[in-house]
Amino acid sequence: MQPRAERDWRSVQRVYLLLTLLTTLAASLIWGINTLFLLDAGLSNTQAFAANAFFTAGLVVTEIPTGVVADTAGRRRSFLLGTTTLLLSTLLYLLMWQVHGPFWGWAISSALIGLGFAFFSGAVEAWLVDALDATGFGGSLESVFAKGQVVGGAAMLTGSIAGGVIAQATTLGVPYVVRAVLLGVTFVAALVFMRDLGFQPVHGKRPVEEVRRVMRLSISGGLGNRPVRWLMLEAPFTIGVGFFAFYAMQPYLLELYGDERAFGVAGLAAAVVAGSQILGGFAVPLVRRLVRRRTDALIGAAVISVAALALIGRTSSFVVAVTLLVVWALTTAAALPMRQSFLNGLIPSAQRATVLSFDSLMGSAGGVVAQPVLGRVADVSGYGASYVVSAAFTALVLPFVVLARRENAPSDPVTHGDVPTEPQPAPSVPPEAETLPGGP
Repeated sequence: MQPRAERDWRSVQRVYLLLTLLTTLAASLIWGINTLFLLDAGLSNTQAFAANAFFTAGLVVTEIPTGVVADTAGRRRSFLLGTTTLLLSTLLYLLMWQVHGPFWGWAISSALIGLGFAFFSGAVEAWLVDALDATGFGGSLESVFAKGQVVGGAAMLTGSIAGGVIAQATTLGVPYVVRAVLLGVTFVAALVFMRDLGFQPVHGKRPVEEVRRVMRLSISGGLGNRPVRWLMLEAPFTIGVGFFAFYAMQPYLLELYGDERAFGVAGLAAAVVAGSQILGGFAVPLVRRLVRRRTDALIGAAVISVAALALIGRTSSFVVAVTLLVVWALTTAAALPMRQSFLNGLIPSAQRATVLSFDSLMGSAGGVVAQPVLGRVADVSGYGASYVVSAAFTALVLPFVVLARRENAPSDPVTHGDVPTEPQPAPSVPPEAETLPGGP
């Protein structure tokens, strides 16, 4: 019979994997067709990616407030608020498509979807890490994040293919209806199974004062924490380009394929990313053996991503584009758990959700700028040119990861893989590091 503590942390992992499965399945139903959905509603490429930019703007504006909600009212409450907001905003999105609404309507509905995801970001990861710590888990965080990535990839693979097939068999709006139903199921699952462990919600304090306190401590634990700062500053380039590269691949693959109504082929872009995410999760143990530091993996992933995106932009072959998409997605997926472990090993528990939300905010801010800019490049010069420009943006990640590596953070060596309790500050850095690009 398993000891109680082991049963507890295994139960935490099961709930985490269940919620990952449901949220990713619900979200991914529209990932393969979302750009086509927007274009079908009468938007141009520039308007479609500008609508996506409002989604990321919604994330930017609400990441910190929702992170504070998670760090004060509780991570479970934040997750339930996110599920409810996503359900209602998905229905609003569907209404906008049905009535061919004006762009300002798309902007509002997209921003509300961003709010829904903002309630998720930081809260789920913070809930998992604290709950594992509270139940005596002694393994590596990468192993748990990798399992979540595999489950999420499988859900994304299923949802993206199903969304494309459903849209082709019915209309582009039906996957959004199915998504709303799944979000309702997710709400019930979280209400029943999710409990805040290792974290005590704040009660009986003045809300405004508590928000200020958590914000102040979170900024010092984020931008004020040098190794965390450098990875936060690379996030706008990684995430901003990632948003565009993923959603632009839908119409780009149709263009290369030669059939603009082959929605199942458009769903292939999301399916390829999902499959690569699964393989990337399985590849994490191999990556851990190949590198001495987590930042080594991040540097290698950035270099490969730059090359893959540039080649995607230069090819005229559908098969080659799909192959390069696999390379880009697989590399990104294998590096993500390394990045998550690096950050979580340096963030105090009390501010974990807010700092992680702030990291997500930085990435979303990049999406606000990158998506309309790259969408405009696609309108003027074609999708190929937009991917070449995306590669140039991604190259800007490298200086920041190199700076993070120079900090010699305690969470950088791959042997530092246990769930953190009280993170240790990074050691002081040599004076010459102060003069490298990226700010003091």
